[in-house]
Amino acid sequence: MPTYTPPLRDMQFIIHEVLNITEELKVCPKHADIDADTMNAVLEEGGKFAAEVAFPLNRIGDEQGCKLDAKTHEVKTPDGFKDAYAKFVEGGWPALSCDPDFGGQGLPFVMNQCLYEMLNSANQAWTMYPGLSHGAYEALHAHGTPEQKKLFLPKLVTGEWTGTMCLTEPHCGTDLGLLRTKAEPQADGTYKITGNKIFISAGEHDMTENIIHLVLARLPDAPQGSKGISLFLVPKFKVKPDGSMGERNGIYCGGLEHKMGIHGNATAQLVLDNAVGTLVGEPNKGLPAMFVMMNAARLGVGNQSLGLTEVAFQNALAYAKDRIQMRSLSGVKAKDKPADPIIVHPDVRKMLLTAKAYAEGGRAMAIYCTMLLDKELYHPDEKVRKDSGEIVALLTPIVKAFLTDNGHIATNACMQVFGGHGYIQEWGMEQFVRDNRINMIYEGTNTVQSLDLLGRKILGNQGATLKKFGKLVAQLVEEEGVNEKMAEFINPVAYLGDQITKFTTEIGFKGFQNPDEVGGAAVDYLRVAGHLVFGYFWARMAQVALREIESGNTDPFYQAKLQTARFYFARLFPETASLMRTARSGVKNLLDTDAALA
Repeated sequence: MPTYTPPLRDMQFIIHEVLNITEELKVCPKHADIDADTMNAVLEEGGKFAAEVAFPLNRIGDEQGCKLDAKTHEVKTPDGFKDAYAKFVEGGWPALSCDPDFGGQGLPFVMNQCLYEMLNSANQAWTMYPGLSHGAYEALHAHGTPEQKKLFLPKLVTGEWTGTMCLTEPHCGTDLGLLRTKAEPQADGTYKITGNKIFISAGEHDMTENIIHLVLARLPDAPQGSKGISLFLVPKFKVKPDGSMGERNGIYCGGLEHKMGIHGNATAQLVLDNAVGTLVGEPNKGLPAMFVMMNAARLGVGNQSLGLTEVAFQNALAYAKDRIQMRSLSGVKAKDKPADPIIVHPDVRKMLLTAKAYAEGGRAMAIYCTMLLDKELYHPDEKVRKDSGEIVALLTPIVKAFLTDNGHIATNACMQVFGGHGYIQEWGMEQFVRDNRINMIYEGTNTVQSLDLLGRKILGNQGATLKKFGKLVAQLVEEEGVNEKMAEFINPVAYLGDQITKFTTEIGFKGFQNPDEVGGAAVDYLRVAGHLVFGYFWARMAQVALREIESGNTDPFYQAKLQTARFYFARLFPETASLMRTARSGVKNLLDTDAALA
């Protein structure tokens, strides 16, 4: 059976020693009183919930799945899920980073990020139920009417109700311009909505008395394509003006998807049959409102793979220390045993260190992004708010795609460490692989994220936002460029920072002549950009570790951080050279292939 220990020490290292988040956020009036002790205490308690309540249910959820009653359209979640959610609500966890005006605790988004990383390590399928509610909360908080906020936000904040996002239809996924769900205006200002949605995570369950669906649909006079989409709030049970529950609404679960992983989450096919909803935001402006939720979800999906990378690494490391197999090539290491532990073998260490490097690099990047969200919303300086928003927009597709690709690499590597036992259900490793696989697909496939990054976020503004991140890299290079002990970390980042400017210009010029060139290069480009960001954070982590060691700190944590940084730059970062080469090969070898694909 697998185990899980919350990585509190590494979280504290990034929050307090690398990013100095309390100092960064104290200038924001909303977070003026935040201190390290409070943050540490919250993380410790959140870790206990993840490890002691959510984690023991992970295998149960995988084995039992969700059950749909075809007559009542009600869904029963796996044993223990409902009770765990009740404890989650009782502990006040849904309200952690929500607005105090609606019952939230108002803590920095960093707290929510770390809590959900631990929950995703513990049980991704369970965590999706409260996790999706945060996106619904953000969309309503930004675009809801005063009446909608008053009726629905307090219940979402406390976790008494959960939320979903309803985009996908049987005939269209990412291309939302094709959706057909209709919304007919009514005399009382509401709308009757009819259509079908599929792949709706947490779309029906027994954990709360009401579910708030945010549904994309078309008004009768809506223009064609994505410019004719509106967003509607459609509760499972209608809500009366005084906030009490009304009659059942015309939205119900018509089926559950049978999936490769995340069996404990109800991925629902939803039927809307004259369901009553209210408009969120302006008519035909549903996508900007929904994108608030989608961007939150994209950061959340990256966090799902980060959580799985961490828990897979922990279990593979423990197994590698215990499992004996063969002798070390350089001589016997465990003389008292008939064979050596497999951790002595170089390739086993490579697999373990790959997962460790991707977990710790991803953690630094994810925490940094949530710090930027707080600064975008609450910093008193308008320029800081603007710059923070632009950089987090740039990094969002990288968080979603790079972290989930890395999660795929890492969970598979950790399963490989177990050999044949990794393929067997009882060890839990194959579930981590299966559960992670969806993360590369939903909330916009990783190819879509790559097109968003290269086409919209970089070429769309002639690389202006990329240059802002480049200034952060240049600042670090200037700080440590003459420090010989930092050379092995700084030089690769400095070189790639210079190369990516030329690389971007070249791809942009080719794309101007033939837009398909952007499509052919985008996936490789995102991975190069991902390594630039990871390289920057790994250099900053190495910088702190070196300073501590030089000051006489003997905590082995810092030596471990340096060793992992060296591995990352020597074994993983060089991938960028081959990626740039394949991206530069052009699109002809992809599109001039009709005979090969006949």
